[in-house]
Amino acid sequence: MAKDAEMQKAIQKLRERRAQAKVAAGEQKIAEVHQKGLLTARERVEALLDPGTFCEQYPFAEPTGRDFGLDRKRFPGDGAIVGWGNIDNQRAYITANDSLIMGGSGSSSHIRKIALTIDQAVKNGSPLIQLNDSSGGRIQEGADKTSYALSVFYSNTQASGVVPQITAILGRCAGYAVYGAALTDFVFIVEGLGEMFITGPAIIREITGEEITFDKLGGARVCTQVTGVADFLVASEQECFQQIRRLLSYFPPNYRELPADRPTGDPEDRLVPELEDLVPSNPQRAYDIRRVIKKIVDDGDFMEAKADFAKNIVTGFARLGGMSIGIVANQPMFLGGSLTVDSSDKSARFIRFCDAFNIPLLFLVDTPGYLPGVQQEHTGIIRHGAKLLYAFCESTVPKVAITIRKAYGGGHWAMGGHNCHGTDIAYAWPTAEFAIMGAEQAAKLLYNRELKEAADSAALLQEKISEYRELFANPYRLAQTMCIDDVIDPGETRIRVIRAFRSLKGKREEKPPRRHGNIPL
Repeated sequence: MAKDAEMQKAIQKLRERRAQAKVAAGEQKIAEVHQKGLLTARERVEALLDPGTFCEQYPFAEPTGRDFGLDRKRFPGDGAIVGWGNIDNQRAYITANDSLIMGGSGSSSHIRKIALTIDQAVKNGSPLIQLNDSSGGRIQEGADKTSYALSVFYSNTQASGVVPQITAILGRCAGYAVYGAALTDFVFIVEGLGEMFITGPAIIREITGEEITFDKLGGARVCTQVTGVADFLVASEQECFQQIRRLLSYFPPNYRELPADRPTGDPEDRLVPELEDLVPSNPQRAYDIRRVIKKIVDDGDFMEAKADFAKNIVTGFARLGGMSIGIVANQPMFLGGSLTVDSSDKSARFIRFCDAFNIPLLFLVDTPGYLPGVQQEHTGIIRHGAKLLYAFCESTVPKVAITIRKAYGGGHWAMGGHNCHGTDIAYAWPTAEFAIMGAEQAAKLLYNRELKEAADSAALLQEKISEYRELFANPYRLAQTMCIDDVIDPGETRIRVIRAFRSLKGKREEKPPRRHGNIPL
Protein backbone atom coordinates (compact mmCIF):
# COMPACT_ATOMS: atom_id res chain seq x y z
CA MET A 1 0.00 0.00 0.00
CA ALA A 2 1.34 3.43 -0.96
CA LYS A 3 2.11 5.74 1.92
CA ASP A 4 -0.02 8.85 2.43
CA ALA A 5 2.22 11.70 1.28
CA GLU A 6 0.52 14.31 3.48
CA MET A 7 0.83 12.05 6.52
CA GLN A 8 4.52 11.51 5.82
CA LYS A 9 5.02 15.25 5.47
CA ALA A 10 3.25 15.85 8.81
CA ILE A 11 5.33 13.17 10.53
CA GLN A 12 8.53 14.63 9.15
CA LYS A 13 7.54 18.08 10.39
CA LEU A 14 6.77 16.65 13.83
CA ARG A 15 10.19 14.99 13.98
CA GLU A 16 11.88 18.22 13.00
CA ARG A 17 10.01 20.19 15.64
CA ARG A 18 10.85 17.61 18.28
CA ALA A 19 14.51 17.76 17.31
CA GLN A 20 14.42 21.57 17.50
CA ALA A 21 12.78 21.45 20.94
CA LYS A 22 15.57 19.24 22.28
CA VAL A 23 18.21 21.82 21.33
CA ALA A 24 16.07 24.92 21.82
CA ALA A 25 18.88 26.78 23.58
CA GLY A 26 21.24 26.27 20.66
CA GLU A 27 24.19 23.97 20.10
CA GLN A 28 26.75 26.56 21.19
CA LYS A 29 25.21 27.05 24.65
CA ILE A 30 24.91 23.30 25.10
CA ALA A 31 28.58 22.86 24.17
CA GLU A 32 29.56 25.51 26.75
CA VAL A 33 27.75 23.57 29.47
CA HIS A 34 29.55 20.39 28.50
CA GLN A 35 32.91 22.18 28.53
CA LYS A 36 32.29 22.97 32.21
CA GLY A 37 31.70 19.27 32.89
CA LEU A 38 28.01 19.86 33.58
CA LEU A 39 24.75 18.49 32.19
CA THR A 40 21.92 20.21 30.37
CA ALA A 41 18.43 20.12 31.89
CA ARG A 42 17.35 17.30 29.60
CA GLU A 43 20.50 15.31 30.39
CA ARG A 44 19.82 15.78 34.10
CA VAL A 45 16.38 14.25 33.70
CA GLU A 46 17.79 11.29 31.79
CA ALA A 47 20.58 10.80 34.37
CA LEU A 48 18.11 10.66 37.25
CA LEU A 49 15.56 8.29 35.71
CA ASP A 50 15.89 4.66 34.67
CA PRO A 51 17.26 4.64 31.09
CA GLY A 52 14.70 5.09 28.35
CA THR A 53 11.71 5.64 30.65
CA PHE A 54 11.20 9.42 30.41
CA CYS A 55 7.88 10.51 28.88
CA GLU A 56 7.90 14.24 28.25
CA GLN A 57 4.79 16.41 28.39
CA TYR A 58 4.05 19.81 26.84
CA PRO A 59 7.27 20.01 24.77
CA PHE A 60 5.75 22.62 22.44
CA ALA A 61 4.41 25.00 25.10
CA GLU A 62 5.28 28.66 24.52
CA PRO A 63 4.76 31.78 26.66
CA THR A 64 1.76 34.04 26.17
CA GLY A 65 3.76 37.23 26.84
CA ARG A 66 5.01 39.28 23.91
CA ASP A 67 6.18 42.44 25.66
CA PHE A 68 9.78 43.65 26.11
CA GLY A 69 11.00 41.77 23.07
CA LEU A 70 9.55 38.39 24.04
CA ASP A 71 8.01 38.12 20.58
CA ARG A 72 11.58 37.70 19.29
CA LYS A 73 12.54 35.15 21.98
CA ARG A 74 10.25 32.18 21.61
CA PHE A 75 11.51 28.74 22.50
CA PRO A 76 9.56 25.47 22.26
CA GLY A 77 9.07 24.14 25.79
CA ASP A 78 9.82 27.59 27.24
CA GLY A 79 12.69 26.51 29.47
CA ALA A 80 10.89 23.82 31.45
CA ILE A 81 11.12 20.08 30.90
CA VAL A 82 8.40 18.04 32.61
CA GLY A 83 6.97 14.55 32.52
CA TRP A 84 7.30 11.18 34.19
CA GLY A 85 9.58 8.16 34.18
CA ASN A 86 10.81 5.39 36.43
CA ILE A 87 13.20 5.29 39.36
CA ASP A 88 14.03 1.70 40.33
CA ASN A 89 11.03 0.63 38.24
CA GLN A 90 8.65 2.89 40.17
CA ARG A 91 6.92 5.85 38.51
CA ALA A 92 8.01 9.36 39.47
CA TYR A 93 7.10 12.79 38.10
CA ILE A 94 9.86 15.23 37.31
CA THR A 95 10.31 18.92 36.49
CA ALA A 96 13.51 20.64 35.37
CA ASN A 97 14.36 24.27 34.63
CA ASP A 98 16.52 24.86 31.58
CA SER A 99 18.79 27.71 32.64
CA LEU A 100 20.05 28.08 29.05
CA ILE A 101 16.67 29.53 28.08
CA MET A 102 16.29 32.98 29.62
CA GLY A 103 18.01 31.86 32.81
CA GLY A 104 15.40 29.20 33.44
CA SER A 105 13.03 32.02 34.42
CA GLY A 106 9.42 31.14 35.03
CA SER A 107 6.98 32.51 32.47
CA SER A 108 3.26 31.81 32.32
CA SER A 109 3.63 28.61 30.32
CA HIS A 110 6.83 27.54 32.09
CA ILE A 111 5.23 27.71 35.54
CA ARG A 112 1.96 26.23 34.29
CA LYS A 113 3.82 23.17 33.01
CA ILE A 114 5.44 22.63 36.40
CA ALA A 115 2.22 23.17 38.38
CA LEU A 116 0.30 20.73 36.15
CA THR A 117 3.02 18.12 36.66
CA ILE A 118 2.86 18.47 40.46
CA ASP A 119 -0.93 18.07 40.26
CA GLN A 120 -0.53 14.93 38.15
CA ALA A 121 1.86 13.44 40.69
CA VAL A 122 -0.83 13.90 43.34
CA LYS A 123 -3.62 12.43 41.20
CA ASN A 124 -1.54 9.39 40.31
CA GLY A 125 0.06 8.87 43.73
CA SER A 126 3.71 9.11 42.68
CA PRO A 127 6.71 11.02 44.08
CA LEU A 128 7.69 14.40 42.63
CA ILE A 129 11.27 15.47 41.92
CA GLN A 130 12.10 19.07 41.00
CA LEU A 131 15.45 19.87 39.37
CA ASN A 132 15.69 23.60 40.01
CA ASP A 133 18.01 25.92 38.11
CA SER A 134 16.07 29.15 37.72
CA SER A 135 16.61 32.87 38.21
CA GLY A 136 12.99 33.20 39.39
CA GLY A 137 9.95 34.71 37.74
CA ARG A 138 10.28 36.24 34.28
CA ILE A 139 10.13 39.99 34.79
CA GLN A 140 9.03 40.65 31.19
CA GLU A 141 5.63 39.17 32.03
CA GLY A 142 3.14 41.04 34.18
CA ALA A 143 0.67 39.71 36.71
CA ASP A 144 -1.99 39.33 34.01
CA LYS A 145 0.16 36.64 32.38
CA THR A 146 1.40 34.87 35.49
CA SER A 147 -2.13 34.62 36.87
CA TYR A 148 -2.82 32.26 33.96
CA ALA A 149 0.14 30.17 35.03
CA LEU A 150 -1.46 28.45 38.02
CA SER A 151 0.74 28.41 41.14
CA VAL A 152 3.66 26.16 41.91
CA PHE A 153 3.28 27.19 45.57
CA TYR A 154 -0.36 26.12 45.65
CA SER A 155 0.40 22.84 43.91
CA ASN A 156 3.37 22.05 46.20
CA THR A 157 1.21 22.80 49.22
CA GLN A 158 -1.65 20.59 48.05
CA ALA A 159 0.85 17.79 47.35
CA SER A 160 2.36 18.06 50.82
CA GLY A 161 1.73 14.89 52.80
CA VAL A 162 0.14 13.22 49.78
CA VAL A 163 3.27 12.28 47.79
CA PRO A 164 6.94 12.70 48.71
CA GLN A 165 8.45 15.84 47.15
CA ILE A 166 12.19 16.24 46.60
CA THR A 167 14.05 19.22 45.11
CA ALA A 168 17.60 19.44 43.77
CA ILE A 169 19.21 22.89 43.60
CA LEU A 170 21.51 22.68 40.59
CA GLY A 171 22.26 26.31 39.85
CA ARG A 172 21.72 29.89 40.98
CA CYS A 173 18.11 29.92 42.16
CA ALA A 174 15.95 32.80 43.32
CA GLY A 175 12.30 33.78 43.76
CA TYR A 176 9.75 31.10 42.96
CA ALA A 177 12.50 28.50 42.49
CA VAL A 178 13.52 28.70 46.16
CA TYR A 179 10.10 29.13 47.73
CA GLY A 180 8.89 26.18 45.67
CA ALA A 181 11.88 24.19 46.92
CA ALA A 182 11.30 25.12 50.56
CA LEU A 183 7.72 23.82 50.32
CA THR A 184 8.97 20.34 49.40
CA ASP A 185 10.05 17.65 51.86
CA PHE A 186 13.79 17.39 51.17
CA VAL A 187 16.24 19.63 49.35
CA PHE A 188 19.57 18.57 47.82
CA ILE A 189 22.14 21.19 46.86
CA VAL A 190 25.33 20.73 44.82
CA GLU A 191 28.41 22.38 46.33
CA GLY A 192 29.95 25.02 44.08
CA LEU A 193 26.90 24.96 41.81
CA GLY A 194 23.68 25.42 43.77
CA GLU A 195 22.66 28.73 45.40
CA MET A 196 19.42 29.85 47.03
CA PHE A 197 18.32 33.38 47.90
CA ILE A 198 15.26 35.60 47.63
CA THR A 199 17.11 38.66 46.31
CA GLY A 200 20.64 38.77 44.94
CA PRO A 201 23.67 40.80 46.07
CA ALA A 202 23.00 43.68 43.64
CA ILE A 203 19.53 44.40 45.01
CA ILE A 204 20.71 43.95 48.60
CA ARG A 205 23.51 46.45 47.96
CA GLU A 206 21.03 48.93 46.46
CA ILE A 207 18.45 48.61 49.23
CA THR A 208 20.57 48.11 52.38
CA GLY A 209 24.10 49.04 51.32
CA GLU A 210 25.41 45.61 52.36
CA GLU A 211 28.14 44.00 50.27
CA ILE A 212 28.09 40.22 49.93
CA THR A 213 28.95 37.57 47.35
CA PHE A 214 26.51 35.04 45.92
CA ASP A 215 28.25 32.22 47.75
CA LYS A 216 28.26 33.97 51.14
CA LEU A 217 24.62 34.94 50.67
CA GLY A 218 23.12 31.64 49.62
CA GLY A 219 25.80 29.14 48.70
CA ALA A 220 25.50 25.44 49.40
CA ARG A 221 27.19 25.56 52.80
CA VAL A 222 25.11 28.53 53.92
CA CYS A 223 21.97 26.60 53.00
CA THR A 224 23.02 23.41 54.80
CA GLN A 225 24.84 24.84 57.83
CA VAL A 226 23.33 28.26 58.57
CA THR A 227 19.76 28.48 57.31
CA GLY A 228 18.99 24.76 57.18
CA VAL A 229 16.83 25.22 54.07
CA ALA A 230 18.73 22.40 52.33
CA ASP A 231 18.95 18.88 53.77
CA PHE A 232 21.71 17.21 51.75
CA LEU A 233 25.02 18.63 50.51
CA VAL A 234 26.46 16.74 47.53
CA ALA A 235 29.64 17.17 45.54
CA SER A 236 28.33 16.77 41.99
CA GLU A 237 25.24 16.43 39.83
CA GLN A 238 25.77 12.69 39.46
CA GLU A 239 26.09 12.19 43.21
CA CYS A 240 22.93 14.25 43.63
CA PHE A 241 20.92 11.94 41.38
CA GLN A 242 22.32 8.82 43.05
CA GLN A 243 21.40 10.15 46.49
CA ILE A 244 17.89 11.13 45.37
CA ARG A 245 17.33 7.57 44.19
CA ARG A 246 18.70 6.28 47.49
CA LEU A 247 16.42 8.57 49.52
CA LEU A 248 13.33 7.52 47.56
CA SER A 249 14.06 3.88 48.39
CA TYR A 250 13.00 4.53 52.00
CA PHE A 251 9.62 6.04 51.04
CA PRO A 252 6.28 4.70 49.86
CA PRO A 253 5.00 6.34 46.65
CA ASN A 254 2.17 8.10 48.52
CA TYR A 255 0.49 8.43 51.90
CA ARG A 256 -1.91 5.52 51.29
CA GLU A 257 0.88 2.95 51.03
CA LEU A 258 3.51 1.53 53.36
CA PRO A 259 7.25 1.69 52.61
CA ALA A 260 8.42 -1.55 51.06
CA ASP A 261 10.56 -3.97 53.07
CA ARG A 262 13.88 -4.85 51.48
CA PRO A 263 15.73 -8.11 52.05
CA THR A 264 18.96 -7.88 54.00
CA GLY A 265 21.75 -10.29 54.81
CA ASP A 266 22.17 -8.69 58.24
CA PRO A 267 20.73 -11.18 60.79
CA GLU A 268 17.80 -9.88 62.81
CA ASP A 269 19.11 -11.68 65.90
CA ARG A 270 22.57 -10.10 65.67
CA LEU A 271 23.87 -9.02 69.08
CA VAL A 272 25.81 -5.76 69.42
CA PRO A 273 27.98 -6.22 72.52
CA GLU A 274 30.36 -3.44 71.43
CA LEU A 275 27.68 -0.91 72.45
CA GLU A 276 28.60 -1.62 76.08
CA ASP A 277 31.94 0.14 75.58
CA LEU A 278 30.88 2.60 72.88
CA VAL A 279 28.66 4.63 75.23
CA PRO A 280 30.39 5.87 78.42
CA SER A 281 28.33 5.37 81.58
CA ASN A 282 29.53 8.77 82.85
CA PRO A 283 26.81 11.21 81.68
CA GLN A 284 29.38 14.00 81.40
CA ARG A 285 31.40 12.22 78.70
CA ALA A 286 30.59 12.72 75.01
CA TYR A 287 30.32 10.09 72.28
CA ASP A 288 29.08 10.02 68.69
CA ILE A 289 25.49 8.74 68.54
CA ARG A 290 25.94 8.00 64.84
CA ARG A 291 28.29 5.18 65.76
CA VAL A 292 25.51 3.68 67.90
CA ILE A 293 23.03 4.01 65.05
CA LYS A 294 25.30 2.34 62.52
CA LYS A 295 25.93 -0.57 64.89
CA ILE A 296 22.19 -1.17 65.25
CA VAL A 297 20.77 -0.72 61.73
CA ASP A 298 20.96 -3.11 58.80
CA ASP A 299 24.44 -3.27 57.26
CA GLY A 300 25.47 -0.07 59.07
CA ASP A 301 23.65 1.93 56.37
CA PHE A 302 22.28 5.25 57.65
CA MET A 303 21.24 8.19 55.46
CA GLU A 304 21.45 11.30 57.62
CA ALA A 305 19.33 14.36 56.79
CA LYS A 306 20.43 17.90 57.68
CA ALA A 307 23.74 16.51 58.91
CA ASP A 308 25.38 19.96 59.05
CA PHE A 309 22.48 21.86 60.65
CA ALA A 310 21.59 21.73 64.37
CA LYS A 311 24.19 19.03 64.97
CA ASN A 312 22.95 18.40 68.50
CA ILE A 313 20.16 16.28 67.01
CA VAL A 314 20.56 13.55 64.39
CA THR A 315 17.80 12.66 61.93
CA GLY A 316 17.81 10.23 59.05
CA PHE A 317 16.67 6.99 57.46
CA ALA A 318 17.79 3.38 57.84
CA ARG A 319 16.40 -0.15 57.82
CA LEU A 320 15.93 -2.63 60.63
CA GLY A 321 15.17 -6.19 59.63
CA GLY A 322 14.52 -4.82 56.13
CA MET A 323 11.92 -2.34 57.45
CA SER A 324 12.29 1.33 56.53
CA ILE A 325 12.46 3.57 59.62
CA GLY A 326 13.17 7.16 60.53
CA ILE A 327 15.57 7.88 63.39
CA VAL A 328 15.71 10.88 65.73
CA ALA A 329 18.62 10.83 68.18
CA ASN A 330 20.26 13.26 70.58
CA GLN A 331 23.92 13.89 69.74
CA PRO A 332 26.10 14.28 72.89
CA MET A 333 29.02 15.42 70.71
CA PHE A 334 27.33 18.83 70.30
CA LEU A 335 25.93 20.90 73.18
CA GLY A 336 25.72 17.68 75.19
CA GLY A 337 22.72 16.59 73.13
CA SER A 338 20.55 19.38 74.52
CA LEU A 339 17.54 20.63 72.59
CA THR A 340 17.64 24.06 70.96
CA VAL A 341 15.55 26.28 68.69
CA ASP A 342 17.08 24.84 65.52
CA SER A 343 17.16 21.20 66.66
CA SER A 344 13.49 21.42 67.64
CA ASP A 345 12.55 22.70 64.19
CA LYS A 346 14.73 20.09 62.49
CA SER A 347 13.37 17.10 64.39
CA ALA A 348 9.73 18.27 64.39
CA ARG A 349 9.66 18.59 60.61
CA PHE A 350 11.34 15.19 60.22
CA ILE A 351 8.80 13.53 62.53
CA ARG A 352 5.90 15.07 60.60
CA PHE A 353 7.30 13.79 57.29
CA CYS A 354 7.65 10.24 58.61
CA ASP A 355 4.19 10.38 60.13
CA ALA A 356 2.70 11.56 56.82
CA PHE A 357 4.18 8.63 54.91
CA ASN A 358 3.78 5.73 57.35
CA ILE A 359 7.47 5.48 58.23
CA PRO A 360 7.99 4.12 61.79
CA LEU A 361 10.15 6.20 64.12
CA LEU A 362 12.98 5.20 66.45
CA PHE A 363 14.05 7.69 69.14
CA LEU A 364 17.45 7.37 70.86
CA VAL A 365 17.33 9.52 73.98
CA ASP A 366 20.34 11.04 75.73
CA THR A 367 19.64 14.66 76.54
CA PRO A 368 20.07 17.08 79.46
CA GLY A 369 16.92 18.87 78.24
CA TYR A 370 16.40 22.22 76.58
CA LEU A 371 19.54 24.38 76.41
CA PRO A 372 19.38 27.21 78.99
CA GLY A 373 20.50 30.73 78.18
CA VAL A 374 19.33 34.21 77.23
CA GLN A 375 20.06 33.67 73.53
CA GLN A 376 17.84 30.60 73.36
CA GLU A 377 15.06 32.23 75.38
CA HIS A 378 15.06 35.35 73.23
CA THR A 379 15.08 33.41 69.96
CA GLY A 380 11.97 31.56 71.05
CA ILE A 381 12.92 28.23 72.63
CA ILE A 382 9.47 28.01 74.21
CA ARG A 383 7.68 28.35 70.86
CA HIS A 384 10.16 26.29 68.86
CA GLY A 385 10.54 23.66 71.56
CA ALA A 386 6.77 23.27 71.58
CA LYS A 387 6.95 22.29 67.88
CA LEU A 388 8.84 19.12 68.78
CA LEU A 389 6.39 18.32 71.57
CA TYR A 390 3.46 18.90 69.21
CA ALA A 391 4.93 16.85 66.36
CA PHE A 392 5.65 13.90 68.63
CA CYS A 393 2.25 13.93 70.32
CA GLU A 394 0.46 14.35 66.97
CA SER A 395 2.20 11.46 65.21
CA THR A 396 0.47 8.09 64.94
CA VAL A 397 3.07 5.91 63.20
CA PRO A 398 4.74 3.16 65.26
CA LYS A 399 7.16 4.79 67.71
CA VAL A 400 9.88 3.05 69.70
CA ALA A 401 12.14 4.95 72.11
CA ILE A 402 15.28 3.88 73.96
CA THR A 403 16.73 6.02 76.73
CA ILE A 404 20.44 5.30 76.51
CA ARG A 405 21.75 7.54 79.25
CA LYS A 406 20.21 10.75 80.58
CA ALA A 407 16.68 12.03 80.03
CA TYR A 408 16.31 15.26 81.96
CA GLY A 409 13.50 17.77 82.19
CA GLY A 410 11.49 18.74 79.14
CA GLY A 411 13.90 16.86 76.90
CA HIS A 412 12.61 13.59 78.33
CA TRP A 413 9.06 14.55 77.36
CA ALA A 414 9.94 15.94 73.94
CA MET A 415 11.92 12.86 72.92
CA GLY A 416 9.20 10.45 74.04
CA GLY A 417 11.36 8.43 76.40
CA HIS A 418 8.21 7.25 78.20
CA ASN A 419 4.80 6.11 76.98
CA CYS A 420 2.76 9.13 78.12
CA HIS A 421 3.04 10.91 74.74
CA GLY A 422 2.04 8.00 72.58
CA THR A 423 5.33 6.11 72.42
CA ASP A 424 4.26 2.56 71.64
CA ILE A 425 7.24 0.80 73.19
CA ALA A 426 9.75 2.51 75.49
CA TYR A 427 12.96 0.84 76.60
CA ALA A 428 15.90 1.97 78.71
CA TRP A 429 19.46 0.81 79.08
CA PRO A 430 20.59 0.09 82.65
CA THR A 431 22.61 3.35 82.50
CA ALA A 432 19.49 5.46 81.95
CA GLU A 433 18.73 8.41 84.24
CA PHE A 434 15.26 9.95 84.44
CA ALA A 435 15.14 13.21 86.36
CA ILE A 436 14.05 16.84 86.23
CA MET A 437 17.67 17.95 85.97
CA GLY A 438 21.24 16.70 86.39
CA ALA A 439 22.35 15.42 89.78
CA GLU A 440 24.79 18.26 90.48
CA GLN A 441 22.30 21.02 89.69
CA ALA A 442 19.55 19.27 91.65
CA ALA A 443 21.78 18.79 94.71
CA LYS A 444 22.78 22.47 94.70
CA LEU A 445 19.14 23.55 94.56
CA LEU A 446 17.81 21.05 97.10
CA TYR A 447 20.59 21.54 99.63
CA ASN A 448 21.48 25.17 99.06
CA ARG A 449 21.22 26.16 102.75
CA GLU A 450 23.03 23.08 104.05
CA LEU A 451 25.87 23.59 101.57
CA LYS A 452 26.34 27.20 102.69
CA GLU A 453 26.51 26.16 106.37
CA ALA A 454 28.62 23.01 105.92
CA ALA A 455 32.23 22.95 107.12
CA ASP A 456 33.19 20.96 104.01
CA SER A 457 30.67 22.00 101.37
CA ALA A 458 32.50 20.17 98.56
CA ALA A 459 32.32 16.84 100.38
CA LEU A 460 28.65 17.38 101.26
CA LEU A 461 27.86 18.27 97.63
CA GLN A 462 29.44 15.04 96.38
CA GLU A 463 27.49 13.08 98.97
CA LYS A 464 24.20 14.62 97.89
CA ILE A 465 25.03 14.15 94.21
CA SER A 466 25.61 10.46 94.88
CA GLU A 467 22.30 10.22 96.77
CA TYR A 468 20.42 11.90 93.94
CA ARG A 469 22.03 9.65 91.34
CA GLU A 470 21.28 6.57 93.40
CA LEU A 471 17.65 7.59 93.45
CA PHE A 472 17.15 8.77 89.86
CA ALA A 473 20.04 7.30 87.85
CA ASN A 474 18.04 4.16 87.99
CA PRO A 475 15.69 3.07 85.21
CA TYR A 476 13.95 0.54 87.44
CA ARG A 477 12.22 3.35 89.33
CA LEU A 478 10.45 4.38 86.11
CA ALA A 479 9.93 0.77 85.09
CA GLN A 480 8.00 0.24 88.33
CA THR A 481 5.46 2.84 87.18
CA MET A 482 5.11 1.12 83.77
CA CYS A 483 6.03 4.38 82.02
CA ILE A 484 8.67 2.35 80.22
CA ASP A 485 8.18 -1.21 78.99
CA ASP A 486 11.48 -2.77 79.98
CA VAL A 487 15.13 -2.26 80.86
CA ILE A 488 17.26 -3.97 78.20
CA ASP A 489 20.81 -5.14 77.74
CA PRO A 490 22.61 -2.70 75.36
CA GLY A 491 23.87 -5.62 73.29
CA GLU A 492 20.28 -6.74 72.63
CA THR A 493 19.19 -3.34 71.29
CA ARG A 494 18.98 -4.35 67.64
CA ILE A 495 17.03 -7.53 68.40
CA ARG A 496 14.58 -5.82 70.75
CA VAL A 497 13.91 -2.88 68.41
CA ILE A 498 13.29 -5.11 65.39
CA ARG A 499 10.89 -7.24 67.40
CA ALA A 500 9.15 -4.11 68.67
CA PHE A 501 8.59 -2.74 65.18
CA ARG A 502 7.45 -6.14 63.92
CA SER A 503 4.81 -6.20 66.66
CA LEU A 504 3.60 -2.74 65.62
CA LYS A 505 3.02 -3.57 61.96
CA GLY A 506 -0.60 -2.92 61.18
CA LYS A 507 -0.97 -0.38 64.00
CA ARG A 508 -4.10 1.77 63.63
CA GLU A 509 -4.62 4.90 65.68
CA GLU A 510 -7.40 7.38 65.00
CA LYS A 511 -7.21 10.95 66.24
CA PRO A 512 -10.26 13.04 67.26
CA PRO A 513 -12.08 14.42 64.19
CA ARG A 514 -11.05 17.98 63.29
CA ARG A 515 -9.94 20.04 60.31
CA HIS A 516 -6.36 20.10 61.57
CA GLY A 517 -4.47 21.02 64.70
CA ASN A 518 -2.63 24.32 65.13
CA ILE A 519 1.07 23.57 65.50
CA PRO A 520 2.95 26.47 67.18
CA LEU A 521 4.74 27.69 64.05
